[in-house]
Amino acid sequence: MTSTAVVTGATSGIGEAIARRLAAGGRSVVLVGRSDERLDRARRRILGTVPDADLHTERADLSLLADVRALSQRLVTEHPLPDIVVSNTAVIAAVGDRTAEGIQRTLATNHLAPYLLLRSLADSLGDRAARFVVVGASPRVLKRIPVDLDDLDCANESGLSPVPALRPFLCYSRTKNMNAMFVHALARRLEGTRITVNGVHPGIIKGTGLSARLRGPQKLVGSALSPFFPGPETGADTPVWLAVSPDVKGTTGKFFVAREQVATAPHTTDPDRCDRLWNQSADLVGLSPAPPSRVPDER
Repeated sequence: MTSTAVVTGATSGIGEAIARRLAAGGRSVVLVGRSDERLDRARRRILGTVPDADLHTERADLSLLADVRALSQRLVTEHPLPDIVVSNTAVIAAVGDRTAEGIQRTLATNHLAPYLLLRSLADSLGDRAARFVVVGASPRVLKRIPVDLDDLDCANESGLSPVPALRPFLCYSRTKNMNAMFVHALARRLEGTRITVNGVHPGIIKGTGLSARLRGPQKLVGSALSPFFPGPETGADTPVWLAVSPDVKGTTGKFFVAREQVATAPHTTDPDRCDRLWNQSADLVGLSPAPPSRVPDER
């Protein structure tokens, strides 16, 4: 049976490189992105290097919970159930930038979207084996920026930094710590299943488009050093390795950098903190805090 992989944020940068590598390995790949036009361009670029790639596209704006819910439903009704899901979509948005649903955009895209998507898919996978890979950020850097569990959406802007230009990046950093906390919490709740969940820092990579929504000095801060960083193919290496390698079969709840397991900060693995974030996130996305139910696979 053909392996099916889902890659979010697959229209450029690391996500497109991940999708290309998975397709080159003979897997059917579902590319997820916000724009039909960008999805089509990414699909054509991948076919240009992997002519026999089995590619499918799904348009969804992952800053919108309604789109995430609809996407998760389509992924289990209109495609073979995935055995690989790479959550790669991320953004650095102005702290005051809120979606049409009233949620701070960085929080919605970087944390609530993978929380809702992966929980929903886990609920549908039953006893099937799958690997969930969450693309995060540097544990070394994030150690100094714990999540404020009383201010998930960074409403207290002055509490982020006295320097306004830095605030979007600190808000982003908090959401990346949320990713590590989510990996830890979801893995605990999926113990005894055949689904593994791991986080990965792909490195500091150029061409990611993370700061595309920023303007002025904040835009300059986000792009000044980009030309000196390695490209998306380098960033795709460890996420793809986590998704397919027999070396990490059965490994779950861990975080990796350059194919090496690394520790994340104690504030990202503390069970009480992780449970509190889990419960608050469940409330924000409209799910029960209970772990995914184990539904037998009847396919």
